[in-house]
Amino acid sequence: MLGLSQESLGEAIGLSFQQVQKYERGTNRIGASRLYALSQALDVPVAFFFDDIDPVRAPAIPNGFSEPSAEAFDSDPLRRSETLELVDAYYAIDDAGVRRRLLELARALMTEAPQGLEPSALRRGRG
Repeated sequence: MLGLSQESLGEAIGLSFQQVQKYERGTNRIGASRLYALSQALDVPVAFFFDDIDPVRAPAIPNGFSEPSAEAFDSDPLRRSETLELVDAYYAIDDAGVRRRLLELARALMTEAPQGLEPSALRRGRG
């Protein structure tokens, strides 16, 4: 809504953009102090994050507060440690031209799109 990137938000609250992604996707829970920091960085009241939730009619949490199974975790390629290492290594490359060529190489090597992701989406920069 504010046009703020995950990287910029992460810098504002002292986190990596990967950690911000985990919060955004719901992979990691957000503690009260982190929620407060987010509200300060975004210049909104903490209640902003709860405005659409009716506590009486809120849907039940499917698995309660239990951690997702290892099988569910491993089935999502974005949650794998090698994916995070690859992203970290990619963004550690200072030269944008080298990063672009690396991405082009990865696209050229791709023989089959990941489940649910078409190669055309990757070419448009959505992958």
